[in-house]
Amino acid sequence: MKNWSLAIILILTLSLAAGCGKTKHEAQAINEDVDVCVVCNMQVKDDAFATQIVTKDGKSLKFDDLGCMNTWKQENGVDNIGMDYVRDYNDKEWIEFDEATYVYDASIRTPMAYGIVSFKDKASAEAFAKEQGVGQILSAAELANHSWQQNQDMMDHHDHGEHGAHEEHGAHEEHGDTHGEEAEHGGEHHGDAHDAAHDAAHDEAQHDADNDKGQQ
Repeated sequence: MKNWSLAIILILTLSLAAGCGKTKHEAQAINEDVDVCVVCNMQVKDDAFATQIVTKDGKSLKFDDLGCMNTWKQENGVDNIGMDYVRDYNDKEWIEFDEATYVYDASIRTPMAYGIVSFKDKASAEAFAKEQGVGQILSAAELANHSWQQNQDMMDHHDHGEHGAHEEHGAHEEHGDTHGEEAEHGGEHHGDAHDAAHDAAHDEAQHDADNDKGQQ
């Protein structure tokens, strides 16, 4: 009996030690004031399109679109990933990438026009696709064979604000507005227009998401 007690104590001790040695790779909250996508360098909105990788050493890498996270994986590999997360389209809850179900269609608006949204279960994904009248249901494993093409029309619309800023900056120069202070102002304006165009894409995609929620 004594030997059994010692064996149980030893097993419990080893289990606790093993548990303490594990590193939790939990998703971190989005801070819109400082978080930018590590691939496209755009602001990461606290919305349903945000994704995240937590590395094995606990570093959080945030992305404004699932397509950007896929690009990072292609360029850096997956060996250093502790956990990767997406968000449920309906309630923004973090979900492990492998556990989520995805809907793809080129017409679905996402910040970087990859057209993929994520759900915590297949039933929610199917309901969304039925409501939209379009959408291919995909698992995480099936995304490995996905083309990951951006909708070029959406990207052209996204870049329209930046193009307009270029034209305006050129017009200033044609009218002799070449002083250092004005040139600096033009550069700032160009950056503001670029960010505004990206924010507009985010807001338009989120507006579509909110409308879908209201209809469901």
